[in-house]
Amino acid sequence: MEEALYRWLGTPGLIRADILAALGLSVSLAVTLHVLLRKRAVGAAMAWIGLAWLAPFIGSALYLTFGINRVERRARRLKRRPSRQVDDTPQASASVPDAYRPLDRAVQAITGMPMVAGTGITVYRNGDEAYPAMLAAIAEARRSVALSSYIFRDDDTGRTFIAALKEAMDRGCEVRVILDGIGSGYFFPAAWRRLRRLGVPAGLFMHSVLPWRMPFLNLRTHKKLLILDGRIAFTGGVNISDHNRVSRSPTFPIRDTHFRIEGPVVEQLAQAFIVDWAFVSEEELEGEAWLPPLTPAGDIIARVVTSGPDADVEKIATVVLQAIACARTSIRLTTPYFLPNDFVVGALCLAAARGIAVDVVIPTRSDHPIVDWATRAHIDPLLESGVRIWLDAPPFDHSKALVIDGQWCFIGSANWDSRSFRLNFELNLEVYDTGLARRLETFIAEKCEIPLTQADLAARPPARRLRDAAVRLLLPYL
Repeated sequence: MEEALYRWLGTPGLIRADILAALGLSVSLAVTLHVLLRKRAVGAAMAWIGLAWLAPFIGSALYLTFGINRVERRARRLKRRPSRQVDDTPQASASVPDAYRPLDRAVQAITGMPMVAGTGITVYRNGDEAYPAMLAAIAEARRSVALSSYIFRDDDTGRTFIAALKEAMDRGCEVRVILDGIGSGYFFPAAWRRLRRLGVPAGLFMHSVLPWRMPFLNLRTHKKLLILDGRIAFTGGVNISDHNRVSRSPTFPIRDTHFRIEGPVVEQLAQAFIVDWAFVSEEELEGEAWLPPLTPAGDIIARVVTSGPDADVEKIATVVLQAIACARTSIRLTTPYFLPNDFVVGALCLAAARGIAVDVVIPTRSDHPIVDWATRAHIDPLLESGVRIWLDAPPFDHSKALVIDGQWCFIGSANWDSRSFRLNFELNLEVYDTGLARRLETFIAEKCEIPLTQADLAARPPARRLRDAAVRLLLPYL
């Protein structure tokens, strides 16, 4: 293709060959300089530089389209506001178990957010439990409703939520909705169109069909967040779709876990939504409708961790690494997609090597076969190190949870893959609570029935192993 482009541009009446060569040299050099100054990952930097020199025009165009993180520049201007938490709200760092004080200090340094006491958490399984609770909370809201979802379908479930949002707005609530520009239906999501027709303020995250803004294909908001009156929040893995109503036997049932959050930590969740809404709409949400004074609603301590290819780059992955390093007895996790980078793989291998029980639960078959193929080619070092990997029987479970030593929990929207750790905008909640930890550990243990072994991997036919290894090369974007 590059050669054909040169021949076409070099035909009489267009551009002389020597001018074309000089132009190609200039753009390749410009890309090289930009990559050297901006790209920290050595492998990515070498790949982009090589492509720019092998195919100056096409390679440079690809770099301009996919290789430059335009999000970071804009996001750094949208700094999270200082906390408005009342001064007498107890800070929870003193209540963190002594063995986890280094972890607490590290996560506070990573996030810039304090650990907060007074949190109440309720757990829901699937949309069957979560949706009625969410809709009831929307019906009870009196001042504000903030909703952000990666997937928001215009099906029966989606239309029920849209009607509830419209009713909230009609009775005087300020309502704001963020839908991901790809996850909710690609170019012009039907749910977004319906919201707009009803006059509900709704924004599409990173949505553009303009070639120079093509990062919208790669950088997604994967958060699932509902906040009512700035006092009650729901977060976790549940999207808004008929597929999550498992009891109704949809064509592809999706099990999941969601959480209702109350107490002062809700302010941190609200701050995360406020920053995202400003990013989408350039509107600043202010006042007690969004950030009211909050009082304790339980005895759990918690902190929000956001991550994305902006000012929060790889914070969730860094917290995961720190938690693994601090583990003393056990690491148990479940995730729908398991393609961690080499740093996380190495940390899990080292944990198993020092005698920590490491259990990882993944689906027998997820909703993305390519991810399943790549996973099989990626996990051999973990099995060699003594990490136990378990296959969760269908139907597909989209839950994500990490429990360390039966005391520390990490819940939210982030999967264990490079897309969630590096590309997506994600939101997790760090929780110290033995009660929640026991519940999540029981939930994970119930899935530990079908082990995935090295013998299983070795038994794959050669063609399948070759396919899996080839797909694994796409790991940074899966």
